[in-house]
Amino acid sequence: MTTVEFENVGKCYDTGAGRFDALLPLDLSFRAGEFVGLVGPSGSGKSTLLNLLGGIDHPSSGRVTIAGATLGELSESEMANFRGNNIGIVFQFFQLVPTLTVLENVILPMDFVGAIPRNRRCKRALELLDQMGIRRHADKLPAKLSGGEQQRVAIARALANDPPILIADEPTGNLDSENSDRITSLFAECAAAGRLVIVATHETQKLDHFSRVIALKDGALDLDNPPNDAAFQPEEQAYA
Repeated sequence: MTTVEFENVGKCYDTGAGRFDALLPLDLSFRAGEFVGLVGPSGSGKSTLLNLLGGIDHPSSGRVTIAGATLGELSESEMANFRGNNIGIVFQFFQLVPTLTVLENVILPMDFVGAIPRNRRCKRALELLDQMGIRRHADKLPAKLSGGEQQRVAIARALANDPPILIADEPTGNLDSENSDRITSLFAECAAAGRLVIVATHETQKLDHFSRVIALKDGALDLDNPPNDAAFQPEEQAYA
């Protein structure tokens, strides 16, 4: 069973204005099958926490352990391979390769890791695009798609290697209500199938979909002030 442990994990930056604590030291545990919602205003530490969990950034203190592996002890190449096999990431701003087609973007992580046999990669990519409702765009470049459609490509890409952990930073912020519900249901299904799914979100009206909600404020756990609609409104929307 995949487990994630944050032990006294904090992240700070030295800036021209002095020290900035993006995430104050905290202890957290996550288990396979959980559907976790991270909520909090902009700057609360949600993206920082996800970046630390995904091995994209390194903690200033403490350690992050996934399935017994301490991320800080892995070399860059080892971390890239570990991430490719274990963690699917949906970035807030898509991070699609602009010169590759939609289909090629979804196949790309399969080519990097090699966990999916070569003769199955195209079929799997098309099936994932079909799940997202955008298979008809398989041969288009990302620039030809709306923001919401690009986000769904990013989600398909994150699922390409069938990772046990899926993390997403505001994955439905660019979607209309119908497609937002589709993606939320898909994430819930991933958790029900045994994945650990962690989603940073502003959409407080959907918190009942999560099996667990963690609120952050000013880089710390906000245990005394549960989220409310007034405090957690999205800053902008770009509907598909």
